[in-house]
Amino acid sequence: MQERLQKIMAGRGVASRRAAEKIILEGRVQVNGQVIGNLGAKADPELDEIAVDGKILPKQMNDFTYILLYKPAGYICSVTDPRGRRTIMDLLPEGERLYPVGRLDYATSGLLIVTNDGAMTNGLLHPKGEVPKAYECAVKGQVDKEQISKLCHGIKLSDGMTAPAKAAILKEQAGNTVVKITIHEGRNRQVRRMMEVLGLEVVWLSRKGFAGMDITGLKPGEWRYLTGAEVENLRCKAGL
Repeated sequence: MQERLQKIMAGRGVASRRAAEKIILEGRVQVNGQVIGNLGAKADPELDEIAVDGKILPKQMNDFTYILLYKPAGYICSVTDPRGRRTIMDLLPEGERLYPVGRLDYATSGLLIVTNDGAMTNGLLHPKGEVPKAYECAVKGQVDKEQISKLCHGIKLSDGMTAPAKAAILKEQAGNTVVKITIHEGRNRQVRRMMEVLGLEVVWLSRKGFAGMDITGLKPGEWRYLTGAEVENLRCKAGL
């Protein structure tokens, strides 16, 4: 059955559909040895030989793995660490080359998607997608309405103004205030830096949601495979 080339490429994890269209227009795709530069071109993914940058795509869909991990604090989001620190790979099944979708810093816990689906990863992390990331953050002392308002309007950081966030006080507990904050940017240590600008000292930080997913039912260090429906939803959010 014939399908548009950009759909086949996205399905094989080459790139998102939009990025695949650009690759086609650049003349980097061949079907049965013939260069294709037409976005309307179709091919049969099982019968035709499709090559991108000279590399032939496999006839069958790649076997991707999708895992939802509740990352504990004290682990780094890396495959290996030259300093010998614990990595998220110490918590996951052996034998597969997987990578985190984005990063949580060493001291931050919470939801992390780990996969070998590069196209989905790129789509979820692209700024244009504005994929929401929900956090709970405990800070020392009290938080006032003015500080919440500043979070909601944007905070000026060293690398520029942040986009408006959604923020609300959840509770006050043991001399700390727990704030829920949802952002869609992916700057390094962004939530911690926003709190620092407001003069708030972070006690702990945990990501509770990402791209519509949550970590209900998991304890720190536990993981599970995503369901087919969850994968389909994430790939849709990634533009695939």
